[in-house]
Amino acid sequence: MRNDFLPISREDMEEQGIEQLDFVYVIGDAYVDHPSFGHAIISRVLQAHGYTVGIISQPDWKDENSIAVLGCPKLGFLVSAGNMDSCVNHYSVSKKHRSTDAYTPGGEMGKRPDHATVVYGNLIRRKFKNSPIIIGGIEASLRRMAHYDYWTDSFKRSVLLDSQADLISYGMGEKSIVEIADALAAGISVKDITYIQGTVYKTKDISGIYEPVILPSYDRMKADKTLYAKSFSIQHENTDFCTGKPLIEEYAGGIYVVQNPPQPPLTTEEMDAVYALPYMRTYHPSYEEKGGVPAISEIKFSLISNRGCFGGCSFCALTFHQGRTIQTRSHESIIEEAKLLIKEPDFKGYIHDVGGPTANFRHPSCQKQLKYGVCKNKQCLFPSPCKNLYVDHSDYLELLRKLRALPGVKKVFVRSGIRFDYLLADSDDTFFRELVEHHISGQLKVAPEHISDAVLKRMGKPENAVYERFIAKYKKLNQELGKNQFVVPYLMSSHPGSTLKEAIELAEYLRDLGYMPEQVQDFYPTPSTFSTVMYYTGLDPRDMKPVYVCRNPHEKAMQRALIQYRNPKNYDLVFEALTKAGRTDLIGYDKKCLIRPPKGTLAKNNCSYSNEMGNKKASSLKKEVGLRPKKSKHKTIRNIHSKKS
Repeated sequence: MRNDFLPISREDMEEQGIEQLDFVYVIGDAYVDHPSFGHAIISRVLQAHGYTVGIISQPDWKDENSIAVLGCPKLGFLVSAGNMDSCVNHYSVSKKHRSTDAYTPGGEMGKRPDHATVVYGNLIRRKFKNSPIIIGGIEASLRRMAHYDYWTDSFKRSVLLDSQADLISYGMGEKSIVEIADALAAGISVKDITYIQGTVYKTKDISGIYEPVILPSYDRMKADKTLYAKSFSIQHENTDFCTGKPLIEEYAGGIYVVQNPPQPPLTTEEMDAVYALPYMRTYHPSYEEKGGVPAISEIKFSLISNRGCFGGCSFCALTFHQGRTIQTRSHESIIEEAKLLIKEPDFKGYIHDVGGPTANFRHPSCQKQLKYGVCKNKQCLFPSPCKNLYVDHSDYLELLRKLRALPGVKKVFVRSGIRFDYLLADSDDTFFRELVEHHISGQLKVAPEHISDAVLKRMGKPENAVYERFIAKYKKLNQELGKNQFVVPYLMSSHPGSTLKEAIELAEYLRDLGYMPEQVQDFYPTPSTFSTVMYYTGLDPRDMKPVYVCRNPHEKAMQRALIQYRNPKNYDLVFEALTKAGRTDLIGYDKKCLIRPPKGTLAKNNCSYSNEMGNKKASSLKKEVGLRPKKSKHKTIRNIHSKKS
């Protein structure tokens, strides 16, 4: 019986009548033929245009022969580290090794190298010296120009150079990869493919480039971080297909890395075509003996409805990868995919998610955008919604109504991020009401990230007052509908701009809320975000003003511990943080205190702790008080925001 997956072996090639593949795709993930995986989309798009593609998944990077199992391709090698940056995949923010990898069969860790794009590229170049190499995926896309690498704490060159690749296809890549394939098939040398939008190439001659923007050279930026901050700001201004210019970065030896402007976003018809391709919608059957690929469980019964995001969060790389222009699939396309889910034997009637980077973005942020492009120096929602912002949830609401009306569907959930400030900007509450009534599984996940306006400003997030208004409205709607549902807020510690003072403000807010989050995300400096540039340079590229940066691992631990101050394991760190910040008024027995005094000390006025008390004796007391940290009384998810609106 013919295997409908793409070839992963010579036997598969013979079975499918392929003597030599057009492309061999080397990937850092397991082979999962599902449209939530970049390698599946790119390979199926190429197949739809008449090209043959074979997959080499997670090759042994210590063995050159591991990337030769499918032979030398006619047109070239494609390389992707996977759905995640390989270093994010391997390490927590504290640079500790993760124990499992959801994108590997059986969840096994260690099946891909650090900086996988570079390693795979060099592996191929050693074995196939003259074969074209095109790199893509999120790792290559976000490292396409010089960048700060958190894991080595170094300023790295463009991944194009370090990987010895010929081209980068950045962004989502469907359009550029077909143009590259067509050029190679026409006999054009890969070194002459310098004209395709959405690509990055290297050259020694920049004389023919039209209206280029010359960035500071790599050596100058490495010597002066200020120049890198300025360069990143320029790059951010050139991420739009309408207004973006060619960017040029010089390296030693007279080599230039040139980034062409981005590809135009996909139209609805183009998006529909991509998601209608004949995916097998699961992992390759060869992984069954290892228990499959864990990541499939997160997306198997979910639907992607959009791409792109105009939210503008400083710590998010979506602007550099998917862009700020929203791209959507039609209702018909999504419903057809939903019908495929319903036919799955293990479908229980629940569609787990209908969304994308931001679930409630279903159209461009303003009507001018498709003609003139997104604004270079203004955000759509920050610091407040733009006067030209087009706010309308009716299309998304209609889609959700159609999906929940399908036979066999019991419930349609929305689990992608909801942008709450955009939700509040809608004068029509119909969507908000139906979201609460039909599409929440007991708890809604939103991302205020912090409550200090000083930190929120650096994050590119709305003021805390906006979040408070959202919570009040959410609670009111639940009461009106007779629901008992809650909000799970995502919070981030140690973001640039956050000192111990702001971390304590957040702890006090959580105290008043009666909530201790079970999970807290430390700020993770990943490539190509404003926040990472702040972390590395100490400057905000948008205004070039100095920003406080928490780099010390111990202080980062204190900021994180403050958010979970009720956890007894965090007591020493919380005590140290409060003492260091001069907030010993929060150590004591009053309801406003975060923790009790440490063993062997006494409380002053039954409220605050004084450092002097450790050297004094209280004759009126026969017993020592405060011998133990305050016991943790963990609040359940169902208590979130129940005390405060």
